[in-house]
Amino acid sequence: MGNSEQISIADARVILRKGQGREFKAGGAWIYDNEIDKVEGKYENGDIIELLDFDGFFLGYGFINSNSKIRVRIMSRKKDHPVTKELIRQRIQDAWDYRKAVMADYMVEYSCDLTKLSCRFVFGEADFLPGITIDKFSDVLVIESLALGTDRMKNLILDLCKEVLEADGVKIRGIYERSDAKVRELEGLERTKGFIGDEFDTKVMIEENGVKYFVDVENGQKTGFFLDQKFNRQSIRGLCKGKRVLDCFTHTGSFALNAAAGGAGSVLGVDASDLGCEQARENAALNGLENIATFQCADVFDLLPDLESKGEKFDVVILDPPAFTKSRASIKKAVTGYKEINLRGMKLVENGGYLATCSCSHFMDEELFLKTIADAARDAHKRLRQVEFRQQAKDHPILWGGAASYYLKFVIFQVCDEL
Repeated sequence: MGNSEQISIADARVILRKGQGREFKAGGAWIYDNEIDKVEGKYENGDIIELLDFDGFFLGYGFINSNSKIRVRIMSRKKDHPVTKELIRQRIQDAWDYRKAVMADYMVEYSCDLTKLSCRFVFGEADFLPGITIDKFSDVLVIESLALGTDRMKNLILDLCKEVLEADGVKIRGIYERSDAKVRELEGLERTKGFIGDEFDTKVMIEENGVKYFVDVENGQKTGFFLDQKFNRQSIRGLCKGKRVLDCFTHTGSFALNAAAGGAGSVLGVDASDLGCEQARENAALNGLENIATFQCADVFDLLPDLESKGEKFDVVILDPPAFTKSRASIKKAVTGYKEINLRGMKLVENGGYLATCSCSHFMDEELFLKTIADAARDAHKRLRQVEFRQQAKDHPILWGGAASYYLKFVIFQVCDEL
Protein backbone atom coordinates (compact mmCIF):
# COMPACT_ATOMS: atom_id res chain seq x y z
CA MET A 1 0.00 0.00 0.00
CA GLY A 2 2.83 2.37 -0.67
CA ASN A 3 4.75 4.43 1.85
CA SER A 4 2.42 3.59 4.73
CA GLU A 5 4.99 3.86 7.53
CA GLN A 6 5.80 7.56 7.20
CA ILE A 7 4.26 10.08 9.60
CA SER A 8 5.46 13.64 8.98
CA ILE A 9 6.36 15.59 12.12
CA ALA A 10 7.23 19.28 11.82
CA ASP A 11 9.29 21.46 14.13
CA ALA A 12 6.41 23.92 14.45
CA ARG A 13 4.03 25.19 17.11
CA VAL A 14 0.54 26.66 16.85
CA ILE A 15 -0.16 29.16 19.65
CA LEU A 16 -3.73 30.03 20.59
CA ARG A 17 -5.03 33.49 21.30
CA LYS A 18 -5.91 34.13 24.92
CA GLY A 19 -9.35 32.78 25.80
CA GLN A 20 -9.64 30.70 22.62
CA GLY A 21 -9.96 26.95 22.05
CA ARG A 22 -13.11 26.64 24.14
CA GLU A 23 -14.60 23.81 22.06
CA PHE A 24 -11.30 21.92 22.15
CA LYS A 25 -10.92 22.42 25.92
CA ALA A 26 -14.47 21.06 26.39
CA GLY A 27 -13.41 17.80 24.73
CA GLY A 28 -13.53 18.58 21.02
CA ALA A 29 -10.83 17.91 18.45
CA TRP A 30 -10.75 21.04 16.29
CA ILE A 31 -8.90 24.36 16.38
CA TYR A 32 -10.30 27.00 14.02
CA ASP A 33 -8.27 29.53 12.07
CA ASN A 34 -9.67 32.51 14.02
CA GLU A 35 -8.56 31.01 17.35
CA ILE A 36 -4.86 31.11 16.49
CA ASP A 37 -2.46 33.87 17.51
CA LYS A 38 0.57 32.67 15.55
CA VAL A 39 2.45 29.70 14.12
CA GLU A 40 6.14 29.30 14.89
CA GLY A 41 8.50 27.14 12.85
CA LYS A 42 8.24 25.54 9.42
CA TYR A 43 5.72 22.99 8.29
CA GLU A 44 3.94 21.56 5.28
CA ASN A 45 0.17 21.23 5.24
CA GLY A 46 -0.76 17.85 6.68
CA ASP A 47 2.21 17.76 9.08
CA ILE A 48 1.89 17.12 12.80
CA ILE A 49 2.62 20.17 14.94
CA GLU A 50 2.42 21.03 18.64
CA LEU A 51 -0.52 23.04 19.98
CA LEU A 52 0.21 25.48 22.80
CA ASP A 53 -2.06 27.77 24.78
CA PHE A 54 -1.37 31.52 24.82
CA ASP A 55 0.88 31.09 27.87
CA GLY A 56 2.94 28.25 26.38
CA PHE A 57 1.05 25.42 28.12
CA PHE A 58 1.13 22.23 26.02
CA LEU A 59 -2.31 21.24 24.70
CA GLY A 60 -1.65 18.51 22.17
CA TYR A 61 -0.37 17.23 18.85
CA GLY A 62 -2.40 17.67 15.69
CA PHE A 63 -2.43 17.99 11.91
CA ILE A 64 -2.23 21.49 10.48
CA ASN A 65 -3.79 22.63 7.20
CA SER A 66 -3.73 26.29 6.20
CA ASN A 67 -6.31 25.58 3.46
CA SER A 68 -9.02 24.78 5.99
CA LYS A 69 -10.98 26.85 8.49
CA ILE A 70 -10.45 23.83 10.76
CA ARG A 71 -6.77 24.72 10.99
CA VAL A 72 -5.67 21.98 13.41
CA ARG A 73 -7.21 18.55 14.05
CA ILE A 74 -5.98 17.11 17.32
CA MET A 75 -4.62 13.56 17.50
CA SER A 76 -3.14 13.42 21.00
CA ARG A 77 -3.44 15.57 24.13
CA LYS A 78 -0.46 14.14 26.00
CA LYS A 79 3.11 15.41 25.65
CA ASP A 80 4.51 11.91 26.09
CA HIS A 81 2.15 10.43 23.45
CA PRO A 82 3.29 11.87 20.11
CA VAL A 83 1.63 10.63 16.92
CA THR A 84 3.34 7.38 15.96
CA LYS A 85 2.40 4.16 14.24
CA GLU A 86 1.87 2.55 17.64
CA LEU A 87 -0.52 5.31 18.72
CA ILE A 88 -2.53 4.83 15.51
CA ARG A 89 -2.57 1.07 16.08
CA GLN A 90 -3.89 1.57 19.61
CA ARG A 91 -6.63 3.93 18.39
CA ILE A 92 -7.79 1.33 15.87
CA GLN A 93 -7.63 -1.48 18.42
CA ASP A 94 -9.66 0.64 20.85
CA ALA A 95 -12.21 1.40 18.12
CA TRP A 96 -12.65 -2.30 17.33
CA ASP A 97 -12.81 -3.32 20.99
CA TYR A 98 -15.51 -0.68 21.52
CA ARG A 99 -17.62 -2.07 18.63
CA LYS A 100 -17.28 -5.61 19.94
CA ALA A 101 -18.49 -4.46 23.36
CA VAL A 102 -21.46 -2.30 22.33
CA MET A 103 -22.61 -4.69 19.57
CA ALA A 104 -22.26 -7.85 21.65
CA ASP A 105 -25.98 -8.17 22.55
CA TYR A 106 -26.97 -7.43 18.97
CA MET A 107 -24.68 -10.19 17.66
CA VAL A 108 -26.20 -12.67 20.11
CA GLU A 109 -29.76 -11.63 19.20
CA TYR A 110 -29.18 -12.10 15.48
CA SER A 111 -26.62 -14.93 15.63
CA CYS A 112 -24.09 -12.67 13.92
CA ASP A 113 -20.36 -13.37 14.12
CA LEU A 114 -17.59 -10.78 13.83
CA THR A 115 -17.06 -11.42 10.13
CA LYS A 116 -20.73 -10.92 9.23
CA LEU A 117 -21.13 -7.90 11.51
CA SER A 118 -21.72 -4.66 9.61
CA CYS A 119 -20.89 -1.56 11.63
CA ARG A 120 -19.08 1.73 11.63
CA PHE A 121 -15.55 0.66 12.49
CA VAL A 122 -13.92 4.11 12.73
CA PHE A 123 -15.93 7.29 13.32
CA GLY A 124 -13.42 10.09 12.85
CA GLU A 125 -12.98 12.46 15.77
CA ALA A 126 -15.21 10.32 18.00
CA ASP A 127 -12.58 7.56 17.70
CA PHE A 128 -9.72 10.10 17.95
CA LEU A 129 -8.79 9.61 14.28
CA PRO A 130 -9.87 12.93 12.75
CA GLY A 131 -11.40 13.07 9.29
CA ILE A 132 -11.51 9.31 8.67
CA THR A 133 -14.68 7.21 8.47
CA ILE A 134 -14.46 3.45 7.89
CA ASP A 135 -17.56 1.30 7.53
CA LYS A 136 -17.35 -2.47 7.70
CA PHE A 137 -19.89 -4.20 5.46
CA SER A 138 -19.43 -7.85 6.34
CA ASP A 139 -15.94 -8.62 4.94
CA VAL A 140 -15.51 -5.36 3.00
CA LEU A 141 -14.21 -2.02 4.27
CA VAL A 142 -15.30 1.33 2.81
CA ILE A 143 -13.25 4.38 3.73
CA GLU A 144 -14.15 8.06 3.47
CA SER A 145 -11.19 10.37 4.04
CA LEU A 146 -11.96 14.08 4.51
CA ALA A 147 -8.88 15.64 6.19
CA LEU A 148 -5.44 16.16 4.68
CA GLY A 149 -3.42 14.93 7.67
CA THR A 150 -5.15 11.58 8.06
CA ASP A 151 -5.57 11.27 4.28
CA ARG A 152 -1.79 11.04 4.06
CA MET A 153 -1.96 8.20 6.60
CA LYS A 154 -4.94 6.31 5.20
CA ASN A 155 -2.90 3.39 3.83
CA LEU A 156 -1.22 2.92 7.20
CA ILE A 157 -4.60 3.14 8.92
CA LEU A 158 -6.10 0.53 6.58
CA ASP A 159 -3.12 -1.81 7.01
CA LEU A 160 -3.56 -1.60 10.77
CA CYS A 161 -7.33 -2.11 10.50
CA LYS A 162 -6.74 -5.35 8.63
CA GLU A 163 -4.17 -6.46 11.21
CA VAL A 164 -6.54 -5.78 14.12
CA LEU A 165 -9.44 -7.57 12.40
CA GLU A 166 -7.34 -10.55 11.34
CA ALA A 167 -6.20 -11.01 14.93
CA ASP A 168 -9.90 -11.74 15.65
CA GLY A 169 -10.18 -14.09 12.69
CA VAL A 170 -11.87 -11.53 10.42
CA LYS A 171 -10.35 -11.57 6.93
CA ILE A 172 -11.13 -8.54 4.76
CA ARG A 173 -11.56 -9.41 1.07
CA GLY A 174 -11.61 -5.86 -0.26
CA ILE A 175 -11.39 -2.14 0.43
CA TYR A 176 -13.17 0.60 -1.49
CA GLU A 177 -12.60 4.34 -1.14
CA ARG A 178 -15.52 6.78 -1.23
CA SER A 179 -13.65 10.04 -0.67
CA ASP A 180 -15.83 11.79 -3.25
CA ALA A 181 -17.56 14.30 -0.97
CA LYS A 182 -17.31 17.96 -1.99
CA VAL A 183 -16.09 18.89 1.50
CA ARG A 184 -12.66 17.45 0.58
CA GLU A 185 -12.09 20.52 -1.56
CA LEU A 186 -12.15 22.67 1.59
CA GLU A 187 -9.04 20.77 2.68
CA GLY A 188 -7.32 21.31 -0.67
CA LEU A 189 -7.94 17.67 -1.60
CA GLU A 190 -9.31 16.24 -4.83
CA ARG A 191 -12.43 14.12 -4.73
CA THR A 192 -11.65 10.48 -5.40
CA LYS A 193 -13.17 6.99 -5.35
CA GLY A 194 -12.03 3.53 -6.31
CA PHE A 195 -10.44 0.30 -5.13
CA ILE A 196 -7.57 0.29 -2.68
CA GLY A 197 -5.87 -3.00 -3.40
CA ASP A 198 -7.48 -5.87 -5.29
CA GLU A 199 -10.76 -5.34 -7.13
CA PHE A 200 -13.92 -7.16 -5.99
CA ASP A 201 -17.67 -7.21 -6.65
CA THR A 202 -18.85 -3.85 -5.27
CA LYS A 203 -22.37 -5.17 -4.75
CA VAL A 204 -21.94 -6.46 -1.20
CA MET A 205 -24.57 -8.46 0.67
CA ILE A 206 -25.06 -7.64 4.33
CA GLU A 207 -27.63 -8.60 6.96
CA GLU A 208 -28.97 -6.16 9.55
CA ASN A 209 -31.74 -6.85 12.06
CA GLY A 210 -32.33 -10.11 10.21
CA VAL A 211 -32.99 -8.28 6.92
CA LYS A 212 -30.69 -8.83 3.93
CA TYR A 213 -29.52 -5.99 1.69
CA PHE A 214 -27.32 -5.51 -1.33
CA VAL A 215 -25.04 -2.54 -0.59
CA ASP A 216 -23.64 -0.70 -3.58
CA VAL A 217 -20.36 0.56 -2.16
CA GLU A 218 -19.36 2.11 -5.50
CA ASN A 219 -22.44 4.16 -6.37
CA GLY A 220 -24.62 4.22 -3.26
CA GLN A 221 -24.99 7.33 -1.12
CA LYS A 222 -22.03 8.10 1.18
CA THR A 223 -20.38 4.72 1.85
CA GLY A 224 -23.34 2.81 0.40
CA PHE A 225 -25.66 2.23 3.37
CA PHE A 226 -26.70 4.17 6.46
CA LEU A 227 -25.65 2.00 9.40
CA ASP A 228 -26.47 4.74 11.93
CA GLN A 229 -30.22 3.94 11.83
CA LYS A 230 -29.77 0.26 12.72
CA PHE A 231 -31.59 0.31 16.07
CA ASN A 232 -34.07 3.00 15.02
CA ARG A 233 -35.23 0.72 12.21
CA GLN A 234 -35.61 -2.05 14.75
CA SER A 235 -37.65 0.21 17.05
CA ILE A 236 -40.51 0.77 14.59
CA ARG A 237 -41.25 -2.90 13.96
CA GLY A 238 -43.72 -3.43 16.81
CA LEU A 239 -45.76 -0.40 15.76
CA CYS A 240 -46.16 -1.68 12.21
CA LYS A 241 -47.70 -5.12 12.77
CA GLY A 242 -50.80 -5.40 10.58
CA LYS A 243 -50.59 -1.70 9.69
CA ARG A 244 -50.49 0.42 6.55
CA VAL A 245 -47.08 2.13 6.44
CA LEU A 246 -45.64 5.02 4.41
CA ASP A 247 -41.82 5.27 4.34
CA CYS A 248 -40.60 8.58 2.89
CA PHE A 249 -37.03 9.04 1.60
CA THR A 250 -36.70 5.26 1.67
CA HIS A 251 -33.25 5.18 -0.03
CA THR A 252 -32.70 1.44 -0.57
CA GLY A 253 -35.74 0.43 1.49
CA SER A 254 -34.29 -0.14 4.95
CA PHE A 255 -37.12 1.30 7.10
CA ALA A 256 -39.73 -0.10 4.71
CA LEU A 257 -38.27 -3.60 4.93
CA ASN A 258 -38.03 -3.48 8.72
CA ALA A 259 -41.70 -2.50 8.80
CA ALA A 260 -42.55 -5.36 6.45
CA ALA A 261 -40.43 -7.80 8.44
CA GLY A 262 -42.28 -6.62 11.56
CA GLY A 263 -45.57 -7.80 10.06
CA ALA A 264 -46.94 -4.70 8.35
CA GLY A 265 -49.99 -5.30 6.16
CA SER A 266 -48.62 -3.06 3.42
CA VAL A 267 -45.69 -0.66 3.02
CA LEU A 268 -45.19 2.06 0.43
CA GLY A 269 -41.62 3.33 0.15
CA VAL A 270 -40.96 6.60 -1.66
CA ASP A 271 -37.71 8.08 -2.95
CA ALA A 272 -36.72 10.57 -5.66
CA SER A 273 -33.90 8.30 -6.86
CA ASP A 274 -34.68 5.77 -9.58
CA LEU A 275 -31.56 3.83 -8.56
CA GLY A 276 -32.61 3.85 -4.91
CA CYS A 277 -36.10 2.51 -5.70
CA GLU A 278 -34.65 -0.14 -8.02
CA GLN A 279 -32.30 -1.28 -5.25
CA ALA A 280 -35.14 -1.20 -2.69
CA ARG A 281 -37.25 -3.50 -4.88
CA GLU A 282 -34.27 -5.84 -5.26
CA ASN A 283 -33.81 -5.87 -1.47
CA ALA A 284 -37.51 -6.58 -0.94
CA ALA A 285 -37.30 -9.57 -3.30
CA LEU A 286 -34.12 -10.74 -1.56
CA ASN A 287 -36.15 -11.07 1.64
CA GLY A 288 -39.38 -12.39 0.10
CA LEU A 289 -41.19 -9.17 1.04
CA GLU A 290 -41.98 -7.86 -2.44
CA ASN A 291 -45.73 -8.49 -1.97
CA ILE A 292 -45.79 -6.34 1.17
CA ALA A 293 -43.29 -3.57 0.41
CA THR A 294 -43.72 -1.64 -2.85
CA PHE A 295 -41.73 1.37 -3.98
CA GLN A 296 -42.54 4.54 -5.89
CA CYS A 297 -40.08 7.00 -7.41
CA ALA A 298 -41.40 10.47 -6.56
CA ASP A 299 -40.48 13.78 -4.92
CA VAL A 300 -41.76 13.48 -1.36
CA PHE A 301 -42.55 17.21 -1.21
CA ASP A 302 -44.88 16.76 -4.19
CA LEU A 303 -46.30 13.38 -3.22
CA LEU A 304 -47.39 14.14 0.35
CA PRO A 305 -49.82 16.97 -0.60
CA ASP A 306 -51.11 14.80 -3.45
CA LEU A 307 -51.83 11.90 -1.08
CA GLU A 308 -53.52 14.31 1.33
CA SER A 309 -55.76 15.71 -1.43
CA LYS A 310 -56.85 12.16 -2.27
CA GLY A 311 -57.83 11.49 1.36
CA GLU A 312 -55.14 8.85 1.88
CA LYS A 313 -54.34 7.80 5.45
CA PHE A 314 -51.62 5.60 6.96
CA ASP A 315 -51.23 3.99 10.36
CA VAL A 316 -47.48 4.73 10.43
CA VAL A 317 -45.58 7.43 8.54
CA ILE A 318 -41.77 7.40 8.53
CA LEU A 319 -39.73 10.45 7.54
CA ASP A 320 -35.99 9.85 7.03
CA PRO A 321 -34.88 12.78 4.85
CA PRO A 322 -31.34 13.66 3.79
CA ALA A 323 -29.65 16.51 5.63
CA PHE A 324 -31.45 19.67 4.53
CA THR A 325 -28.53 21.76 5.76
CA LYS A 326 -24.79 21.21 5.76
CA SER A 327 -23.90 24.68 7.04
CA ARG A 328 -25.15 27.22 9.54
CA ALA A 329 -25.93 29.61 6.70
CA SER A 330 -28.80 27.45 5.39
CA ILE A 331 -30.50 26.56 8.68
CA LYS A 332 -33.54 28.78 8.07
CA LYS A 333 -34.19 27.10 4.73
CA ALA A 334 -33.74 23.69 6.36
CA VAL A 335 -36.24 24.51 9.11
CA THR A 336 -38.80 25.33 6.40
CA GLY A 337 -38.18 21.94 4.76
CA TYR A 338 -38.39 19.96 8.01
CA LYS A 339 -41.56 21.76 9.05
CA GLU A 340 -43.21 21.14 5.68
CA ILE A 341 -42.59 17.38 5.55
CA ASN A 342 -43.56 16.88 9.19
CA LEU A 343 -46.76 18.88 8.79
CA ARG A 344 -47.70 16.93 5.68
CA GLY A 345 -46.70 13.65 7.29
CA MET A 346 -48.84 14.28 10.37
CA LYS A 347 -51.88 15.01 8.21
CA LEU A 348 -51.52 11.59 6.59
CA VAL A 349 -51.47 9.71 9.91
CA GLU A 350 -54.70 8.09 11.06
CA ASN A 351 -55.95 9.42 14.39
CA GLY A 352 -53.95 7.52 17.01
CA GLY A 353 -51.38 6.37 14.48
CA TYR A 354 -47.64 7.00 14.60
CA LEU A 355 -45.09 9.33 13.07
CA ALA A 356 -41.38 8.42 13.11
CA THR A 357 -39.29 11.41 12.08
CA CYS A 358 -35.62 12.32 12.09
CA SER A 359 -32.88 14.77 11.14
CA CYS A 360 -29.33 13.75 10.23
CA SER A 361 -27.81 17.25 10.24
CA HIS A 362 -25.74 18.28 13.27
CA PHE A 363 -26.50 21.92 12.43
CA MET A 364 -30.18 21.14 13.07
CA ASP A 365 -29.65 20.64 16.78
CA GLU A 366 -31.99 18.73 19.06
CA GLU A 367 -33.75 21.80 20.49
CA LEU A 368 -34.39 23.37 17.07
CA PHE A 369 -35.55 20.06 15.57
CA LEU A 370 -38.10 19.44 18.32
CA LYS A 371 -39.33 23.05 18.13
CA THR A 372 -39.81 22.67 14.36
CA ILE A 373 -41.89 19.53 14.89
CA ALA A 374 -43.96 21.32 17.56
CA ASP A 375 -44.61 24.20 15.15
CA ALA A 376 -45.65 21.73 12.45
CA ALA A 377 -48.06 19.99 14.86
CA ARG A 378 -49.64 23.30 15.82
CA ASP A 379 -50.21 24.28 12.20
CA ALA A 380 -51.51 20.80 11.32
CA HIS A 381 -53.92 20.94 14.29
CA LYS A 382 -52.50 17.72 15.71
CA ARG A 383 -51.56 16.71 19.24
CA LEU A 384 -48.42 14.67 19.72
CA ARG A 385 -47.55 12.12 22.37
CA GLN A 386 -43.86 11.30 22.38
CA VAL A 387 -43.23 7.58 22.42
CA GLU A 388 -39.47 7.54 22.16
CA PHE A 389 -36.49 9.78 21.45
CA ARG A 390 -33.46 8.09 19.96
CA GLN A 391 -30.08 8.96 18.46
CA GLN A 392 -27.55 7.32 16.17
CA ALA A 393 -26.54 3.70 16.70
CA LYS A 394 -23.99 2.81 19.37
CA ASP A 395 -21.26 2.15 16.80
CA HIS A 396 -21.46 5.91 16.00
CA PRO A 397 -20.41 7.27 19.43
CA ILE A 398 -21.03 10.90 20.32
CA LEU A 399 -17.91 12.75 21.44
CA TRP A 400 -18.90 15.35 24.03
CA GLY A 401 -17.40 18.64 23.01
CA GLY A 402 -17.26 17.49 19.37
CA ALA A 403 -20.53 18.89 18.10
CA ALA A 404 -20.31 17.32 14.64
CA SER A 405 -20.34 13.78 16.07
CA TYR A 406 -23.92 14.22 17.36
CA TYR A 407 -26.04 14.55 14.29
CA LEU A 408 -28.91 12.03 14.21
CA LYS A 409 -32.14 12.78 16.08
CA PHE A 410 -34.99 10.26 15.77
CA VAL A 411 -38.39 10.64 17.42
CA ILE A 412 -41.52 8.48 17.43
CA PHE A 413 -44.83 10.21 18.18
CA GLN A 414 -48.41 9.12 18.46
CA VAL A 415 -50.45 11.59 16.42
CA CYS A 416 -53.91 12.54 17.67
CA ASP A 417 -56.56 14.80 16.16
CA GLU A 418 -56.85 18.08 18.05
CA LEU A 419 -59.74 18.08 20.50
